[in-house]
Amino acid sequence: MRVLVIAESAERADVVREGLQRGGHETAEVVAPDMSPLLPLLDRVRPEVVVLQARSPNLDMLDRIVDAMGAAVLPLVIFADDSSERTISLAVRAGAAAYVVDGLDAPRVPAILQVALIRFEVLAGLRSELGVANQKLAERKFVERAKGLLMKARGLSEDEAYHTLRRMAMERNRRLGDVAKSVLEMADLIN
Repeated sequence: MRVLVIAESAERADVVREGLQRGGHETAEVVAPDMSPLLPLLDRVRPEVVVLQARSPNLDMLDRIVDAMGAAVLPLVIFADDSSERTISLAVRAGAAAYVVDGLDAPRVPAILQVALIRFEVLAGLRSELGVANQKLAERKFVERAKGLLMKARGLSEDEAYHTLRRMAMERNRRLGDVAKSVLEMADLIN
């Protein structure tokens, strides 16, 4: 696994690098905390994980990492000295899969990285499930509104309106929610 290490000091970067090597991971590159070349570096190196070592990660630092990742969100592991609630909250909100305080010890790095990767995968699965659930809810709302429109406009019962939408979806080989949305859009154009 390719890991990009962002560290405040060479000594701490060496500890992270040693831990990664113990776990059989490849350190892609180490950058200083100014992070000015971070976006081109991410494009060039294409790491699978980002490890940040900072005494106290600040909002600007975390924003730069998240912005550089763009749509390709990666697991973020943070080793820090700052245990303040505010800093931890900032890190978690920025997407940190692990935030380890005073725990930068080479033998611990592989296990911490493994936990972070699993946590990242679990959260990604939950986000995906949430997206599907939100889409289904939105479609259900469109269907209910479209049924109401058909009931009012054509004097249909709720069951007849649903079957009309369903038949239209089957005839057009489209999803029921998409057909319902089209019906609503057409009604908006007419009114």
